[in-house]
Formats: sequence, C-alpha cells, structure tokens
Amino acid sequence: MVPWIGALLGALLGLLLSLRAGAADAKARSCGEVREAYKAKGFSLLNIPYQEIAGEHLRICPQEYTCCTSEMEDKLSQQSKLEFENLVEETSHFVRTTFVSRHKKFDEFFRELLENAERSLNDMFVRTYGMLYMQNSEVFQDLFIELKRYYTGGNVNLEEMLNDFWARLLERMFQLINPHYHFSEDYLECVSKYTDQLKPFGDVPRKLKVQVTRAFIAARTFVQGLTVGREVANRVSKVSPTPGCIRALMKMLYCPYCRGLPTVKPCNNYCLNVMKGCLANQADLDTEWNLFVDAMLLVADRLEGPFNIESVMDPIDVKISEAIMNMQENSVHVTAKVFQGCGQPKPAPALRSSRSVPDTFNTRFRPYNPEERPTTAAGTSLDRLVIDIKEKLKLSKKFWSTLPYSICKEERVTAGLSNEEDCWNGHTKAKYLPEIMNDGLTNQINNPEVDVDITRPDTYIRQQIMALRVMTNKLKNAYNGNDVNFQDTSEETSGSGSGSGCTDDICPTEFEFITTDAPLVDSDRREVDSSSASQPSWSALTWFVVCLALLLQKQCR
Repeated sequence: MVPWIGALLGALLGLLLSLRAGAADAKARSCGEVREAYKAKGFSLLNIPYQEIAGEHLRICPQEYTCCTSEMEDKLSQQSKLEFENLVEETSHFVRTTFVSRHKKFDEFFRELLENAERSLNDMFVRTYGMLYMQNSEVFQDLFIELKRYYTGGNVNLEEMLNDFWARLLERMFQLINPHYHFSEDYLECVSKYTDQLKPFGDVPRKLKVQVTRAFIAARTFVQGLTVGREVANRVSKVSPTPGCIRALMKMLYCPYCRGLPTVKPCNNYCLNVMKGCLANQADLDTEWNLFVDAMLLVADRLEGPFNIESVMDPIDVKISEAIMNMQENSVHVTAKVFQGCGQPKPAPALRSSRSVPDTFNTRFRPYNPEERPTTAAGTSLDRLVIDIKEKLKLSKKFWSTLPYSICKEERVTAGLSNEEDCWNGHTKAKYLPEIMNDGLTNQINNPEVDVDITRPDTYIRQQIMALRVMTNKLKNAYNGNDVNFQDTSEETSGSGSGSGCTDDICPTEFEFITTDAPLVDSDRREVDSSSASQPSWSALTWFVVCLALLLQKQCR
C-alpha cells in the first residue's frame, strides 16, 4: 500500500506543478497591458487579441509570439511617424520662435526709427524754416522714401541716392540765396555738378554718407538674416521620414507593444542611432548653420558699435540743418564759383526779385544728446535688442547636429542613461550593444538601425544649405560696410563697391572702423573746415548786399 500511495502522491504533485506552470505561462502570454496602451492611443480594440498569437505576419517587428495583428502594426507604424514629426517640430520650437519673434521686433524697431526720424525732421524744419521748408519739403520726403525702400529690399544704391539728395538740396538753396536771378533747368543741373568740388554743405555729406550707408547696409542685412534663419528653421523642422526611417521608428517605439512590453522604453543609445539615421541630412546643415550664426553675431556687434543705425537716424535732422548752415556761410564763395563755371544767370522778373531770404537760416539748434535716445514701439532701444538676439543666437549654434540628443533625452521617449539594462534594444528588454554613429549622412553607411542611402542627399536640405551660404556671404560684406547687391567688380574701382559709403581715405579696414560723433550745432561751437577757420562769416554781409541791391534797384526805377 505504501508504495502505491507514494506513487499517487507523486503524480498528483506533478500535475499540480504542471497546472501552475501552465497558468503562469498563460498569464505571460496575456495582451491585457497592450490592449490598454493601444486604447490609450485612441485606437479601437476591435479584433485586438487577448493573448499572444503567432507572429509570422509581422513585417517590421520580430516574428515571434505577438500581441499585434497586421492592422495594428500598420497603425502603430503611422503613429510612430507622426510622433517623430511632432518631436522634431517641438524640439526645434525654440530656434524657430527665436528668429520669428526677433525678426518681428527688429523690423518694428527699424521701421518706427525711420518714421520717427522723418517726423522729427519735418517738425523741426517747419518750426525753423516755415514756408521755405514746406515749399521744398518733397526733397526731404524723397530722401526718407528711398531709405525706406532700401530697407524693405528695394533696388536702391545708397551712395547715388544720397548724392542726388545733396545735389537737389543745393539746387533749391542756390535759388533761395540768389532770389534776384532766374535759373533754367540746365543752369541748375550745372549747379548740382559743383556739389563735390565746392563742398557747399561742409563735411556733413561725406560723414553722413559713410554713416548712413554702412548703418543701413548692416540693418537691412541683419533683418534679412533673421528672415533667412526663420525660413530655414521652419522648413528643415518639417521632416519627411524615409521608408527606412519609418521602419526604424516603428521598431524602436512600438515593437515593445507587439512583444507584450508596452511600458518598456527604448535604450538611449538605440534611440540615438535611430535619430542620427533619420536626421542625417539635417545634421549636414549644421556646418553652414554655425557659419551663418557666427556672421550674424559679427553684424550684431557692428549694430552695437560703429554701424548703429539709431545713433545715425536720431540726429539726422540736426545734421542736415548743420549742412544748411554751412551752405549759408559759404553762400558768397559758392555763388561766385558757380557763376564763374556756369555763367552769369539772367535777372529775375521784378516780382520775383523782391523776395528775400528770411533770417530763419541763422537759427541754431542745441547739440544732439545720445542720452536722450527714445525707445520705440518695439519696446526697447537698439542696444538692448541686439544684446537679446545675440544671447539667443549663441544658443542656436550646433542645433541641428545635437537634435538627436535633444530628442533622445526626453523622458517620454527613452528609458534614459540610468536604465541601460532595463530598456528596449530593438529585440528584447536588454542592454543596447552597437556603437553610436557619428553625425551626418556619410557616417550612416554602417548604421545598424536605419537603412540610409548615403549616395542621395536630400535636395531640399541642400537648398537650405545654399540659402545659408548666400546669406552668410551678404553678412560678411555688411560686416565690412559693403552692400553685396551693389558690388562693383570693375578693375578701376578695385572692388570697393558702389553703395559701400567708403572712399580710399576714409573707408576703414576689415577690422578697424572709425566712428563719427554727431556734430555740435550750437552758436558757439560748430563744425568748420580748418582751412577756412580764420575767415569771417559772410552771412550778414551777404544779406546786406542783397538788400542794398534791391533798394538801389527800386530807387533807380
């Protein structure tokens, strides 16, 4: 009896152990967690298995026992593509918004700066010169129209435009200081040719030309750079993953679902190889992007210093008024030289000859004070705007090559560096062993996770690289005070470039720039040429002679 009972008890024990093992095995093959995770993604649970099934139908995930049907694998593959696109867009949000918001602020600032300068000049000249100014205001209006047109991308040669402004101003003023003569259009054209030779406005036109051209070149190019940076960042952040990338994304993000491990996240290094393969072309943008950012920073330095458009435009009304004062003081000398070169003009009719120039030309203005620089609707001065953008630009360097690292450090994406053993390695929950690939397209030839064709660079990314290269060249020219749109490549000019505002004696070298202080324009201290410093002012004598001639003319009649 005892042996028989012993055998029976052994059989019962074996059966019990077998049942327990079967129950444990059945529990391991349950797809309950996968169903819950799948439903949380917004998918229907219709036809979703409760227990693992044979996986021969799978095309991406390991063909072992699985919780995924073919339909599930397809849907999760599309989900992985969508999540990847969103990850790239979210991660690049900072660099995109940096260029969008700063472009808006700089553009607002520069436009309002021009509006304020024009308004200030108009108000000052109306108060000071009255009808004389209002009858000739279109000369000044046209100046600001052309400056605005240049800033907004118009085909304006700054140097020629400024030369035309001073020539037109000379023509108008020459008629005002010689009201007893009649001047034909041909005669006035002859007058304008003496602008450079006689320097009737003193040294103001030369200095203002240098200051305005290099400041506007820098300002316009900088804003164009912000536009290009914005467009490139927006375009490159909208990725279109290749079929090989989509397969790798599915395998990394959702094959754990199919293996019944929905809570297990990818290993960090595994994620890096997938992202480096999927973003290989974006990484190739990095070199040109860094050069572009460096060039932007250089021009920003110029905007803070010698090319500060705010310090040029705020006192432009005072500077032009100073030029008018110089013209008044040089009027006798200028008139004599013009009459000598262009001939004696005809006397004006009696009504016209009775006009005289009022004493408003003798009005002097207080010196311009940089401390009084106003802020604008953009909310801050140029210096503070530049400091802000420089900080943001520095943070954007190496953005595209570090994009995989930025994505893979997200807790929602990977298990993190601290869980190298307890993570999904593409096959099971274990450590990821392959080495991490280097950056760029050519380095993905041996990428173990993504099938990358290194012989076919993304043409869209290459277009963005070329756009950055062109913009970087413009920025380098602007840094040196040159407008690339008006470079004169003729041998005679040695490439100095029309519109650069530079001449051989005053154009600074590549890393050395001279700054010109705003002129003092009070009655005691005014800017005069050293050669004529000892000569007396002719202004009072001029008006005395004019009035005397008119009086004698009336008496003779």
